[in-house]
Amino acid sequence: MRQSNNNENTKDSNLSELTYGNFDIICPYCFEKFHTYEVVFRASHNSSNGKFTQTFDKELNDYRAKFKGEAIGKLNAVIDAKAVSEENRIYDGNNVLIGIKDSEGKETYDRLCLYCHNRLPKKAGKVPMDIISIVGDTKVGKSVYIAALIRLLREKTADNFDAVCVPINNEIESRFMRDFEYRIFERNLMPEITQREMKQEPLIFEFRFKDRNKPSVLLVFFDMAGEGILDQDYLDIYANHIKNSTGMMFLLDPLQISTIRPKILLKIESDESRLKKQKSLDAQENLIEDGDFPRGPLSGLVALDDNFIVHEKDNRTKIPTAIVLTKSDLLEYLKEEDYFYDNSNTLINVDHEGFLNLSEVDNINGEVKNFLEKVCKPFKNYVYSLFEYHAYFAVSSLGHNPVDKKVSFTINPKRVCEPFLWLLWKLGYIEGRRK
Repeated sequence: MRQSNNNENTKDSNLSELTYGNFDIICPYCFEKFHTYEVVFRASHNSSNGKFTQTFDKELNDYRAKFKGEAIGKLNAVIDAKAVSEENRIYDGNNVLIGIKDSEGKETYDRLCLYCHNRLPKKAGKVPMDIISIVGDTKVGKSVYIAALIRLLREKTADNFDAVCVPINNEIESRFMRDFEYRIFERNLMPEITQREMKQEPLIFEFRFKDRNKPSVLLVFFDMAGEGILDQDYLDIYANHIKNSTGMMFLLDPLQISTIRPKILLKIESDESRLKKQKSLDAQENLIEDGDFPRGPLSGLVALDDNFIVHEKDNRTKIPTAIVLTKSDLLEYLKEEDYFYDNSNTLINVDHEGFLNLSEVDNINGEVKNFLEKVCKPFKNYVYSLFEYHAYFAVSSLGHNPVDKKVSFTINPKRVCEPFLWLLWKLGYIEGRRK
């Protein structure tokens, strides 16, 4: 058994229960859930007449239309596996349906989602698939956090757990390198803000242990547009994404908290070396479009409560949720305000190797919880009422605050992987110990 947390966030799980086998599929595009035998297939050939004539794929184009995407032209026919005789179905060693032989004797292994007809990852259904939702208001730093998290997982943290973190295909790799790695870490520019009008493509990576007795896990990182969390039409589209998440990270920006925002901005404005021509951390970007006051920290929680958690038993979700205080480097400005001390856990980096150090998690959880008790008690109380399994974290994706949306300093992330590792522990993939 995995080590227990011995508090309200404990969820026991047996690592040995996770094996290679036949797992339900959650489509990483429409987020519908279905069995492996319910997949449909794209034919490997076409003909000028008959059942294999190329045609428009209504389900795929309906999915794309939700995000104002262009319709795709005629494609090879879709074959429903349920219409294929058992003798013409192809299974792997774990009884996962991976291919079929059609009525003309042609094989296809091109599996599609039953609902939206997007192509499924090749390992879908063969290993566990976990959707990690990154939720938070606009400008809290979701895209930068995802970039820093994946970069650190690939370069260091996965190796600490005798694993590798790899994209499922070259399309994912190219998009990550173009939109995140190259833009942030080479050109030193901040990523474009996630727009709710644009189709959000998930970043899908495989966390693969070198020990072949441990199953891989497909990780679907999904960045919801911050503005979209208050848009009912947007939430209706992405409802399944949150409903079928196996883990969540709720990101909170210190500048959303009215009791400390003026103190932080005042300190920043007096720090000429970091301010340059920046106007109070571009504080105006934290303002909503139809007013001139910052959106508070409760807005995102209210949206989750009203649209998703309200349907759960006792109005509380069992999805493990990491409450992540972002931009923790800004907390340096509060050391003299009796909130944090020079040796604060929020201001130092911690690496976890081989197991999640639960003592470190307890320390950061307690410190951030106590901080929020002082500066935003309604938020802390609301979190407790909504999430049965939760813990608090503080991260700094870059180590400093960008000036004029440019990274003009040596990037030095702090505790970025810790919330993610906590989720892996809660889901039973890694061990946790107190040290």
